[in-house]
Amino acid sequence: MTPSWAAGAGLLLRYALRRDRVRLPIVVVVLAGTAALSSAATAALYPAAAEQIAAVGAIGSSPALLAVYGPLTGGSLGALALWKLGVSGAVVAAVVAVLTVVRHTRAEEDCGRAELVCSAPVGRHAPAMSALLTAGGFALALAMTTGVALAVTSVPWADALAFGAAWGAAAVAFAPVGLVAGEAAGSARVATTSAVAVVFASYLVRAIGDAAGGGRAWLVALSPVGWAELVEPFGRHRWWWLAASLGLALVCTAVAGSLRARRDFGVGWLPARPGPSRASRLLHRPVGLVWRRTRGSFAAWAVGFVLLGALCGSVTSQLGGLLDSPQMQRVVAGLGGRQAVSDAFLAAEFGLLAGVASVVVAAAVLRAADDERSGRADAVLATPVSRARWLLAQLAVAVVGGVLLMTGAGLAAGVARGAGVGHLWPDVGQCLVAALAQTPAVVLVASVALALYGMTRRAAIGVWLVVAGFILVAELGPALGASRWILDLSPFTHVAHLPGGVYDPVAAAWIVVVSIWFALVGVAAFRRRDIA
Repeated sequence: MTPSWAAGAGLLLRYALRRDRVRLPIVVVVLAGTAALSSAATAALYPAAAEQIAAVGAIGSSPALLAVYGPLTGGSLGALALWKLGVSGAVVAAVVAVLTVVRHTRAEEDCGRAELVCSAPVGRHAPAMSALLTAGGFALALAMTTGVALAVTSVPWADALAFGAAWGAAAVAFAPVGLVAGEAAGSARVATTSAVAVVFASYLVRAIGDAAGGGRAWLVALSPVGWAELVEPFGRHRWWWLAASLGLALVCTAVAGSLRARRDFGVGWLPARPGPSRASRLLHRPVGLVWRRTRGSFAAWAVGFVLLGALCGSVTSQLGGLLDSPQMQRVVAGLGGRQAVSDAFLAAEFGLLAGVASVVVAAAVLRAADDERSGRADAVLATPVSRARWLLAQLAVAVVGGVLLMTGAGLAAGVARGAGVGHLWPDVGQCLVAALAQTPAVVLVASVALALYGMTRRAAIGVWLVVAGFILVAELGPALGASRWILDLSPFTHVAHLPGGVYDPVAAAWIVVVSIWFALVGVAAFRRRDIA
């Protein structure tokens, strides 16, 4: 007898939740905790109502700020505190939902587990349903945890729940996009890249609509990322925009179901193209093989870094009343050294981009764990390639990729800043040096990821806790008045904060030395352990 279309979905859901029992809670806690800490810290930055009004006015008059972060609706302290996190948090939630769905659907087909599962009495659509339910559970947990965390920091309950619901709605809207991409693409890698590209395209459409103001405001309504700001958590609470996210999810789910019913198992509607008949000479070496597998991901991130760098560079000439608060000037100056406020702001933004780059390079290093799990590492190590050489190839590609990301951001910021003030080349060089000054911290994160993976493949999950701790300490520690020993735990507090700051070659050299030590520890441990 043919099983029903959803037979076995409950068991698959339990399996998916077990696999993500660490990954998704970490994301929820980090996002909700960041929002709560930002809310608590802003009260000290803008204690006077006049300073809050000046900051709100400065944000509304800057097209560049509107493009990067979206508009600030409402004049409450909570709105000002969470303005920068509204859209960016929605993008992060959407990307996590996409990765979750692809991981439990298309990736399962690629590795062969889905074929084994579907040979049992399991409905054809059960894997997709369990993946969507997992992503939906993540969205609900994120919305509720964020709302409660904000309410604890004295944000009104209605505003807090609306803000959390906007983040959760973004995850709900884009989770089925990952499902559609998995049905259409020929592999999990292509599906992930395509779905994440849709998320960032939605962000770009929203950015154009917000920056253009009334003339392009309709673009915000076309972007699912823009729906998070249209909810107006600190304004009119337009809850009906949450229904738009649910409507898009239902449409994409129906499309994915239709595609799944008409395609062969293990292939997509857009099958992978056959490779060239002769391999490139680059593939004769482990570094070339690793670069071949990661170049698409780094290329996509490079585009995002260039766009964000250009937007940050153009913002510096439009800060105005945003930094009129003496407390805010002290915090930003603490992040960027003793320099002009605009330079300190740009230095702080480079610090944020370095944090994102550290996430990218850590993920690149941890591709080794995927290779080990899938058996590709066995095939490479069966050749005359030593374990140390293979593992260091992962680190080398990740480090080069991180440097290229920061280089692109620095060049774009310098061009945008120089075009605004009329002296292009000095600003390009200054911003490029400022961006590259952050790279030692990025290299250290890659080395820590290598060390943890070298010890055991299961320990690699701890990388994300370490990276999240580094970023939170560096970004929120100064605003919260954290002790010096706590700030010293993050490598991002030891790098030079340029432009305008003082470059300390000794500190940079020590970070490099520590990075080399972590890399050697990882290689030594990897040479002595079994490969799963």
